[in-house]
Amino acid sequence: MSVSRENDFFERVWAVVDRIPCGKVTTYGHIAGYLGARSAARTVGWALGAAAGAMLPCHRVVNRFGTLTGKMRFGGPHVMEERLRAEGVTFDEDGCVVLEAHLWDPSEESEYPQS
Repeated sequence: MSVSRENDFFERVWAVVDRIPCGKVTTYGHIAGYLGARSAARTVGWALGAAAGAMLPCHRVVNRFGTLTGKMRFGGPHVMEERLRAEGVTFDEDGCVVLEAHLWDPSEESEYPQS
């Protein structure tokens, strides 16, 4: 992926992340699929890493199992979980987000064009 295409993809990721509602989460894969790049979940993670310090709700992005894979980017191992719990997000006994209750799928909204 060229630098300009990567930058464009990152900006599109950030635009989707900015729309995740409070109390909801989405997955790297849902974002990638919504943007027409199903196999780019890892690149979504890179985009979130590049957004460090931005005013984006990156804590609302989890892996496909609801695991907080990005938690170390928030200044400590429990900060991401604390932010989600403060928004009313619940976790199962393994510490994973209860996706059945909190998953937000960007493809179910029509406000933002996919391409």
